[in-house]
Amino acid sequence: MATRKTAAAAQPPRTAPRKTSPRRPAAPRHLPIDLALQGGGSHGAFTWGVLDRLLEDETLEISGISGTSAGAMNAVALAAGLMEGGREGARACLRRFWEQVAQTSPFTHLETGPLGQWVGADNPLLQQFTSTWQQAVRFVGSQFSPYQLNPLNLNPLRDILDQTVDFERVRACTRTQLFIAATHVATGELRVFRQDELTADMVLASACLPLLFQAVEIDGEAYWDGGYAGNPTLLPLIAETPADDLLLVQINPTRRNAVPTQADEILDRAGEVTFNASLLKELRTIGLIKELLADAGRPDSCFRRPLFKRVDDLRLHQLDAGDRLAAFGASSKTQTNWTFLSQLHAIGREAADHWLAQHRRHVGRRSTVDLPPSLTP
Repeated sequence: MATRKTAAAAQPPRTAPRKTSPRRPAAPRHLPIDLALQGGGSHGAFTWGVLDRLLEDETLEISGISGTSAGAMNAVALAAGLMEGGREGARACLRRFWEQVAQTSPFTHLETGPLGQWVGADNPLLQQFTSTWQQAVRFVGSQFSPYQLNPLNLNPLRDILDQTVDFERVRACTRTQLFIAATHVATGELRVFRQDELTADMVLASACLPLLFQAVEIDGEAYWDGGYAGNPTLLPLIAETPADDLLLVQINPTRRNAVPTQADEILDRAGEVTFNASLLKELRTIGLIKELLADAGRPDSCFRRPLFKRVDDLRLHQLDAGDRLAAFGASSKTQTNWTFLSQLHAIGREAADHWLAQHRRHVGRRSTVDLPPSLTP
């Protein structure tokens, strides 16, 4: 009897089987991505739509933004909104900005008044009327400088920025980095304004078309639209942010198959070529550097300059509206009524949604667009 007690005591106590909790789904992977936002007048509302959709995708973290002209406007509105209320705050701030742009349109009351309500704001005859007036204004602007037509240097964009963008929040933004391009009038060189110094004047300089507005002076130096020197510039994103993926949001068509024959069409296309030239040159330079690094076959540890490693790691992506945006023509970049801006916003959202469906899985893995061919044989 004693022996049985000893043996029983020697057996280890039984334990209840361990309960296994159901496996939780892995949290979505947050990937940093840089955005390069082109300028293009009211077509920047397309970029607003793109940003509106990208901000809904919480798996992407916007690490840095390089913006020019309308791209700069979108960039500061997004940064101020992020600090005010996160992603939803950014979306709200962008909408407020473009709503104010529409409110300053000289045709807003025509569109929203009795006539617009009677015939419909998107009535082709009403749109043709506003288009004719815009062409007349452009003609007058081509004959006289803004120093003659606007001696008081009034700029409605300043009031819009003052009403919608808190620049103290922009400068203090910790959610992204901003790089705003302008063109130094005296030398024609690119000037990049960084986030911690940004003011409304610097953003206005980035959007200063010299036939519409007087040059913007900053620290005694005159600046014009950044599109002449960097539309947008990519190097600051590559060199100064942690992201290896860069998404170019392009609103100026690189290619148009039809040869322009009318004077206004020729001027419009010449403007597009001019405002794309700096971007294409920068892309070719990046492509050439990547080719040289690939030919050298150097391992990561042998890069003498960190910038070469960043260029080698760069994964490039591109988002545009294709023929849909190009169909409006360059002259529509001065059209700012709410119906048109809303249409561009919707096209931008659709384009971003399509890009996410096709290429989101490639972010962090590989480029989804080829660099233009370098000038080497």
